[in-house]
Amino acid sequence: MTIEITKENRTEIIASMQRYFEENMEEKIGNMTAGFLLDFLLEELGPIVYNKAVSDVQERLQARVLEVDIEVHKDEFQYWSKHDKQIKKR
Repeated sequence: MTIEITKENRTEIIASMQRYFEENMEEKIGNMTAGFLLDFLLEELGPIVYNKAVSDVQERLQARVLEVDIEVHKDEFQYWSKHDKQIKKR
């Protein structure tokens, strides 16, 4: 699965990468070099981030499904217990 980003996001990321290299690596990288590095990172690291996000969502959804069971659970076979309580009240 290829992770695709919008053209606008790609432009912003490349500018951010260029700034990072200039300020932290004390060297400049060009637009093409930053683009190639971005492509590499998306292909190499993108699936790790994507899979982690999917796993986190699955975990949260499973927790929510368990909460639904608690919220909507109804005890079974309650007719006679209700019936007996009504008789005792009389």
